[in-house]
Amino acid sequence: MKELVVATGNRGKLLEIEDLLRGCVEKLLSPADFSSFPAVVEDGLTFTENAVKKAKAAAEATGKPVLADDSGLVVDALEGNPGVFSARFAGEGASDADNNDKLLGELARLPETERSAAFHCVVALCYPDGSCRTFDGELRGLILDSPRGSEGFGYDPLFLVPEYSLTLAELPMSIKNRISHRGKALEALKEFLATVNT
Repeated sequence: MKELVVATGNRGKLLEIEDLLRGCVEKLLSPADFSSFPAVVEDGLTFTENAVKKAKAAAEATGKPVLADDSGLVVDALEGNPGVFSARFAGEGASDADNNDKLLGELARLPETERSAAFHCVVALCYPDGSCRTFDGELRGLILDSPRGSEGFGYDPLFLVPEYSLTLAELPMSIKNRISHRGKALEALKEFLATVNT
């Protein structure tokens, strides 16, 4: 694919996607490359609804294919929360630290055996004609009682990947991109683009 717009203002996410799609897309564009870019209210009840809504609006506005994702942390003991509210778990405008503190507070009395969770991601690829494809990925793990690591963003410092005994914030990007929820969803997207581009 020659050009693909990635509908995110999150620099960390953009770098991950850039790394994952290297060699598959010639040029990645972001909202910063456009004089105006649609602001979309993520009011869907599912990750899929939010991802499609963002990608469709941006594809219509830019006239180019757009990739948008919605992802979040689903904690079993919290009945699936924070889920689609992951970015604003501690309220609108909450920082990563605010959200992590709230999560730690909610799980404070639970032992490690009851702290199972999963990161979910849905990637939507939408075209200016309104057509869309979605791809999803999941990574299961445990929520620690204190943060570890300085890489990544969001809940990464609290999310332990048992196979590595490291958090997502401790893993090198090469491994994180291979095993992460976003990595799995984007791998499925890459496979789709390979069939389209040949």
